[in-house]
Amino acid sequence: MRTILLPFLTGLTLMAQTPLTVGGDYATAFEAWLTKQAEVYWDRREKEVAALNTRASIAARQQYVLQQMTTLMGGFPAQKSPLNPLVTRRFTRDGYRVENVIFESQPGFRVTANLYLPTVGTPPFPAVLGVAGHSSNGKASATYQSAFIGFVKHGFAVLAFDPPGQGERSEYFDPESGRSRIGIGTAEHTMAGLQALLTGHTMARYETWDGIRAFDYLLTRPEIDPKRIAVAGNSGGGTQAAYLAAVEPRLAAIVSSCYMTRWRELWSGPGPQDAEQVFPSFVEKELDFGDFALALAPRPFLMTTAIQDFFPIDGARATYKQNRRLFDLLGGGEKAGYFEFDDTHGWSQPRRQAAYRFLAQWLQGRTIAGDEPEVAPEEESLLYATPTGQLATSGGSETVQSLNLAYARQLRRSPATPASLAAAIGWKGVPPKPAVRVLGEAARDGIRVERLELTVEGGIAIPALLFHGSGARAAVFVSSFGKGNDADTMALAKAGTTVLAIDPRGMGESYKPAGRTGYRQSYQLAARAILLGRNLLEMQASDLQSAVGYFDGKPVTLYAKGAAGPAAAMAAALDGRVAELVIERSIVSYMDVVAARIHEGLDQAVAPGILKHADLPDALRIMGGRPVTLISPAHPNGRPMALGEARSQVGAAPRIVLRGEGWNLSRTLPELFR
Repeated sequence: MRTILLPFLTGLTLMAQTPLTVGGDYATAFEAWLTKQAEVYWDRREKEVAALNTRASIAARQQYVLQQMTTLMGGFPAQKSPLNPLVTRRFTRDGYRVENVIFESQPGFRVTANLYLPTVGTPPFPAVLGVAGHSSNGKASATYQSAFIGFVKHGFAVLAFDPPGQGERSEYFDPESGRSRIGIGTAEHTMAGLQALLTGHTMARYETWDGIRAFDYLLTRPEIDPKRIAVAGNSGGGTQAAYLAAVEPRLAAIVSSCYMTRWRELWSGPGPQDAEQVFPSFVEKELDFGDFALALAPRPFLMTTAIQDFFPIDGARATYKQNRRLFDLLGGGEKAGYFEFDDTHGWSQPRRQAAYRFLAQWLQGRTIAGDEPEVAPEEESLLYATPTGQLATSGGSETVQSLNLAYARQLRRSPATPASLAAAIGWKGVPPKPAVRVLGEAARDGIRVERLELTVEGGIAIPALLFHGSGARAAVFVSSFGKGNDADTMALAKAGTTVLAIDPRGMGESYKPAGRTGYRQSYQLAARAILLGRNLLEMQASDLQSAVGYFDGKPVTLYAKGAAGPAAAMAAALDGRVAELVIERSIVSYMDVVAARIHEGLDQAVAPGILKHADLPDALRIMGGRPVTLISPAHPNGRPMALGEARSQVGAAPRIVLRGEGWNLSRTLPELFR
């Protein structure tokens, strides 16, 4: 199994003995606390939606949903740029023809597509935007081809297009290996999606705008009836279809397959999914899956579901029940469609046939059985809109990362202040001195080590180890690799420093490996916090401030390693009790993250929209005259920075020390041992 944290481990000094632990189930307790916060919002939404009993009240809710959806996605481009469409190939089959197309949804952001056009019947035809799920080959997936051919055989034109990071649009394509450097689909989406969050954008913004511009492309084609254009997709395509339903009023009907459920059921089952499915504050704003259908109700909206799906069927049924009641109140109950089949996740034939029947009813005014004709999906190279099968090797394209970087460089921030830094992370203020529970102690190399629990926000306990030094110095230690496996804490204690080593929420013993979901636990924890309008960066900074408070106002050195560095920088900048800050093997700038082609291990360091207000060097400047030492700063992919690179990022003030492999801490920071 590939682990993403190893690059930050290089050069760190680990204990040869068994790591010390406190031993509680802190990760489960933290997840339960997050769930409790979410339940408050779910309950509020349920009451509000249940109270919608008039057209006027529903209209007010719809207006709220439309405004929030656009805002939470990060807003759309102010203007529509030229599509610059190009048909690169045509071929004909029995009853239809296919054109391979490239258009630009934003300047230089090229979208690869296939336009299926009936060769029987009379144009203009009703049309379907075919949005691909997370198949590696995007629109060319045999399953999705079956759906698109099925639609065209039933008299619909289809514009099937690749999402960013799939099919011909791999954004991390390696020409030598002929595949994505990081993994097609969800991996590419998460890589770029976390970067987009730093600027206040989302992966959903880019995917949804592609869909809006795909609609615009269909309007340029005389074969298409502009009043009868629908969207249909499965899984990740069902996601895109649902989002388009909420923000694209020109759509005549929507089919969302294997996506629609309810957050109450999804939250703790499989948990948060791909980056495009995580909107900052979505749950906090009391939104849920049903709002995608409600936004422009009673426009026809079909949910097709799988009883054995990882998108919980109980949530889907509850959402449909709610949809149907609201559609009924608007006089269009029959337009709230629902179909379920007892199989697993995927656009299987029964769900495809339900889609044919639904769109035939609402776009063609006819009732059909929806039988799917025998089809032979094409060998995927015939569907390439590019000569090589990849934009990356066929003239190139802008990417989500490159567009987001350009946007980040245009942001104009006022000089950072403690207030603007606090706003950037949603800081709740310096927490009071934590309650402490002593759970036992041990002797390690002549040092007394106490096992503690500190009570932080909401009564949550975080584990800590107190290494008793004989001198007057005090330090708080944190590492993204856990508090109990780093030899530097013992070295400091032997030199006389009393060290309180903690695992803040989401790290060390407050973290557990991913379960069956396939998503990193660090990512899912961060996603849950983001959905609640919070972020783990701020929570972890608060936990560090609680640990500083343990020492009752005594000057404290805050020492952080790896991905814990950003939280430590925020904690120190906003808490004057931190007398000195030391950060080792960590990133030094969020702009550096946005500019990186690849980043690793930084899920929990993301605060949505932070670059609109401040960056990590701003936090270091806010420290004022307090000493700051950066030990061997790292690039976002974990590669060590050269001294000049680091200096160009952080300016002249912080001291930068390079630590060689195998160096003990006394050689690296001798002043801590005097």
